[in-house]
Parts: sequence; structure tokens; C-alpha cells
Amino acid sequence: MSTKEDFIVNAELREESGKGASRRLRRLANLVPAIIYGDESTPLQISIKENEFKKHLDNEAFYSHIITLNVGDKSEQVILKDLQRHPAKNHAMHADFLRVSSTKTFQTRVPLHFINEDQSKGVKVQGGKVQHSLTDLEITCLPADLPEFIEVDLIDVEVGKTIHISDLTLPKGVESVALAHGTDHDLPVVSVFVPRGMDEDSEDGEAAEGGEE
Repeated sequence: MSTKEDFIVNAELREESGKGASRRLRRLANLVPAIIYGDESTPLQISIKENEFKKHLDNEAFYSHIITLNVGDKSEQVILKDLQRHPAKNHAMHADFLRVSSTKTFQTRVPLHFINEDQSKGVKVQGGKVQHSLTDLEITCLPADLPEFIEVDLIDVEVGKTIHISDLTLPKGVESVALAHGTDHDLPVVSVFVPRGMDEDSEDGEAAEGGEE
């Protein structure tokens, strides 16, 4: 795992809510409307400077990291729970932040990082192709145990083999939400398969070589 960064976001309280008020914030003040909720505390309507927020959003680690959110003279520990983007321009339209407590587990999603794909036995030796079924994983953990990502090593994966959630090595204190519901929720994560036509081509080639002999 890489060294964790410290993400600090500065925000201001906003009094107005609703679609009209949010549009004015984005268009006239270059602010992104957002909300902080959870931990049985009162939800707070806030706004964040768009240019500062964008810098954080460009960093993948921001999406699976504990964030210090400063609102006035108070700070809250949160995670980015949801982000709405403009369908065409892709800029942030609204953000949801969930409060987290150091003593309580919470649920979130973390990205999967696949390594050694090109060097895996199924690809390099057997000519297969990699197919991803999941790109992130829903987990529960304490804030201190939150991983930035989960690594999936494909070096020994052969053609026809599939890595499932239960095959992943999760960090200490981290549990899969899916597996908590039972073994029938042990979803496939990634597999190496034979491209269509590959078997037929190899058989034709073998037959041709045999005929020449």
C-alpha cells in the first residue's frame, strides 16, 4: 500500500438549498454545493470552491480516503460518499460527505489495482486475455484501517481461471460487504479467457503441420 496523504477541504455553510440556489452557486460564484450527514448529527449544507475541489478530485486516492473537512472554525472527519458530475462537461455538480467516527466501522468502496496483467501466465504464455468483472470493492472497516486501494496480482493466473472476492488478500480490519452476506455472494473479480477463434486457429495450425509431414 502507498503512503497515505492528508486531504483537507475548506468549505462554507450555505443558507439556501434547492436546485435554483445550487445553480446560482455554480454559475455565479464557482462554488460546488455539498452536504455533510451521518453519525446522528444534523446535516450541514455547505459549498466548496470549485477550483480547489477539482484538484482533489483529480487524485484517485481522494475517493477512498478520510478527509478533514473544515467548515468555519470546526473540522469534521468524512469520506466522499457520492459525487454528481455534469453529464457533458464532467465537472462536479454536487457532493455528499459522510461523517466517520474513529470508533465505528463504516461502509465504502475502494478501487482495485490489478498488477502483472501482461506478465501473467495466462496472458504471456497461454495467449489469453484479461476480463475485469469488478473495478472496485465495497468494504467495511474503521477509519484507521481504510485502504487506499486493494491490490490484485495476476502473475500466476492461467487461462480459464477466475479470481473471486474470497481470493483477495484484504488488509487487516477490512471486510467485504458481499462476503458478509454469504458464499453465494462471492462474485468474480477478474479472469483470463481464451479469445474466440484462438483454439480453432491453433488446431488448424497443428493439422497443417501434421499434413506436411
